[in-house]
Amino acid sequence: MYIKRTITNLVLKSIDNNPVTALLGARQVGKSTLAKEILSHKKKTLFIDLEKPSDKALLTEPQLFLEQHKEKLICLDEIQLLPEIFSVLRSFVDENTTTKFLILGSSSPELLRQTSETLAGRITYYNLNPFSLIELKKQTTQSNYRLLGGFPRSILNPSIEQSIEWLTNFIKTFLERDLRAFGYNLPPETLHRLWKMLAHLNGQVANYSQLGSSLGLSHTTVKHYIDILHHTFMLRILPPYYINIKKRLIKSPKLYIRDTGILHSLLNIHSFEELYAHPVYGSSWEVTVIENVLAKFKRWDYFYYRTAKGEEIDLVLTKANKVIAIEIKASATPQLTKGFYTSIEDIKATETYIIAPVKIPYPLKNNVMVYNLERFLQKDFE
Repeated sequence: MYIKRTITNLVLKSIDNNPVTALLGARQVGKSTLAKEILSHKKKTLFIDLEKPSDKALLTEPQLFLEQHKEKLICLDEIQLLPEIFSVLRSFVDENTTTKFLILGSSSPELLRQTSETLAGRITYYNLNPFSLIELKKQTTQSNYRLLGGFPRSILNPSIEQSIEWLTNFIKTFLERDLRAFGYNLPPETLHRLWKMLAHLNGQVANYSQLGSSLGLSHTTVKHYIDILHHTFMLRILPPYYINIKKRLIKSPKLYIRDTGILHSLLNIHSFEELYAHPVYGSSWEVTVIENVLAKFKRWDYFYYRTAKGEEIDLVLTKANKVIAIEIKASATPQLTKGFYTSIEDIKATETYIIAPVKIPYPLKNNVMVYNLERFLQKDFE
């Protein structure tokens, strides 16, 4: 089943206007499927999968090969597996303005480092996230989406049992094969223990020293492992919001498993009933909201806000002189604390919202609006 991604038109427009367009995202998130759909809209195209030895062999002499395919849209899948191609692309796009490239990558650190050094001014980046709730509105229920996450082979599987099996295998393959292919030589068992630990601590403020003590590792090693999970799109690092007020602010980031299907698989949660009874239920809903909101409002900077006294806002979006405060509640009857109202005054929020599983929007005091996620994603703050 093919579902048109909301990013499709943006990438098509970028290809028309830029020599190189990069589409980044986690393994199995649907980059190749989307790329082939995009190529179907163009007349002269070429798709090269660098995971296939036969395809990779085509680029043994990359300059000569590319010369043979001038004036085409060339897609290079899993480009981080052939980093030496970047210097060739730079000179080639400068000399052949009619040739366009769509490059796909699953490992952002190497890809971003290489492209920033060699393709500056020639490339535009887009991130492909797992399916959003809006994209899947006609394909599944919100409960299934919350349980199984947004990876295509999980949420579009007709059987929940097969979805759970796929998620388990995804985690195993990611740890044992994918990271090594990306150039990370890490002990799979240790990283798996850390990943499960982060799942239990989902949405909490990072304490690298405490995590290191639990795993018998230094805090610097733990931070390095967490950075790898972040740069391979498995972990969301939510930075703190700094403002100049006379209050002590929490300055460490929050850590979230980015996909709820992976989060629940790490915790052996296999049904919505099990999720509802689990302590992670609230932070799992936070993941659903945060990832959907950030996927929709791509051009906004994002943070959380917390004082040392515990006054907190779950998500703060900023752009120019606009500050949007968002509190996330898993209850259909959300209750707010005095500390929340103090916090929105602290950050001088221009608009404030509660996102909760409610049926219709309604107002609270101090211009606070309660929205469900679907209706909030229809808003436009530009």
